[in-house]
Amino acid sequence: MKLWHRLINPLRQVKRFGYHGGIKPPALKSRVLRSVIMGTPLPPRLVIPLQQHQGEPGRVCVAVGDRVLRGQALTRGTGGTALPVHAPTSGTVTAIESHPVIAQLPQQSPCIVLEPDGAEEKFPGSPVPDWRQLSPQAIIRAIQEAGIAGLGGAGFPTAEKLRSAAGREVTMLIINAVECEPYITPDQALLRERAADVVTGAAILRRATGAARCVIATELDKTDAIAALRKAIVGNDPELALLPPQYPNGSERQLIEQLTGRQVPAEGLPADVGVITVNAGTAYAVFRALVLGEPLISRIVTVCGDTLQTPKNFEVLLGTPVAYLFELCGIDYQRLQRTVVGGSMMGITITDLAAPVTKTCNCLVAGSDEEFAPPPPALPCIRCGFCATACPASLQPQQLYLHARNGDLDRTRELGLDACIECGACAWVCPSHIPLVQFYRAAKTELQEREARHQLSQHWQQRYEFHQYRIARNEKRRLALKGARAQAAAAATPAATPSFDRNKARHDIAAAVARVKSRRKDLIASSTPRDTGEDEQP
Repeated sequence: MKLWHRLINPLRQVKRFGYHGGIKPPALKSRVLRSVIMGTPLPPRLVIPLQQHQGEPGRVCVAVGDRVLRGQALTRGTGGTALPVHAPTSGTVTAIESHPVIAQLPQQSPCIVLEPDGAEEKFPGSPVPDWRQLSPQAIIRAIQEAGIAGLGGAGFPTAEKLRSAAGREVTMLIINAVECEPYITPDQALLRERAADVVTGAAILRRATGAARCVIATELDKTDAIAALRKAIVGNDPELALLPPQYPNGSERQLIEQLTGRQVPAEGLPADVGVITVNAGTAYAVFRALVLGEPLISRIVTVCGDTLQTPKNFEVLLGTPVAYLFELCGIDYQRLQRTVVGGSMMGITITDLAAPVTKTCNCLVAGSDEEFAPPPPALPCIRCGFCATACPASLQPQQLYLHARNGDLDRTRELGLDACIECGACAWVCPSHIPLVQFYRAAKTELQEREARHQLSQHWQQRYEFHQYRIARNEKRRLALKGARAQAAAAATPAATPSFDRNKARHDIAAAVARVKSRRKDLIASSTPRDTGEDEQP
């Protein structure tokens, strides 16, 4: 009875709402949870991608041949969503080159290759102040400089998420420790072994956001993690919310709806409804940054699968190759069929085991044929409606599938395709084995490409219109300048002479000739001798 009271008491503290849909796939977690979180030996080399989060990569601030120390910045964030990456251990930078990375499709990305020297010499930093004396802005700045991004898998910069709450009333900060995906157990292992550190990280985040309440959410069946949290929580702050082990409870929008009854708009952010959600691993990283002064250089990763002899949760240095972790667990490459990053529901498949662990890598599954058997052939839709019942976003998966298959992308958008979280619940319950999520992803990709083409077309249209406007503006200025110059020239020119009149000129000439003739006559007459009757003297 006492045990039942201890389990049910948190539900009285945090009222829980429901949401539509959901499924209960097998957990497949017990083998990994048999042991504690294990450290890993230093690998021969670390491959550190410059971009390990949503946003822009930082600017490289080291060169080939440099010796770096543990925790030293290898890149610098340039503001906005750019986050720095740090050296996980001391060693020498041997290359800065493209390297295979974990991605939806096989690709290479710029990486810094670091050869550890085994000295584990730490980068000398400034003393860590008491976080209780720091302003929210100073805490957010420290989180940014530590390179912390969401460790639940999304990888959104934590500092930017906290800044989104600026100027808004945050009613609840949710520490998300709900791991509803099969295989994934880092948060459960973290809580049962380091619950006090997670609680301290939650307090730091609450100060940064000014949240009125702080709630740590996890599932009812994580009894070991719940017991550790009860010991770590002083009084009733933060509160503890226990949820049924149902998928996709840990999805951000569904979690917010369960704990607040509010729905985040499809194009909105949780801060729009007064809520900030942070993963439990992220809260632990905040604790290490603000209390221990250590940037994000490692994370807890579940390494599991039937092909491994000893699956475990490891605390892994960022940049450790996937193959190195599999070999630590004793992998049988003969049985390895598929390597999945993340859980089996929303995880992605990778083919190159040289890809390194990044900030968003929470689980590695080395699956066999039995675990990841090829799906049976898809059959026609029988319109059973199971997909609509399972959809946590309250969409119409059947209609989305039909319009996506027929290429009617506008109709899929009208039906709310953007609200699909690609959880795979619809495909999991489909008796016809239709790969519904693949159709949704393809439709989303086509819509994004179409939107990108439209934006590019608008860009060039605006440039053309501005070019035409500039030509007309320059011509107007030229004509105005020409008119001004003409007016200035006219003002500087003397009065114009009268126009030439030929008849008047003839008349004037004739009058002048007549005057000359008249004067000549007078001159001749005045020069003739007078008749005086006397002889003219010689």
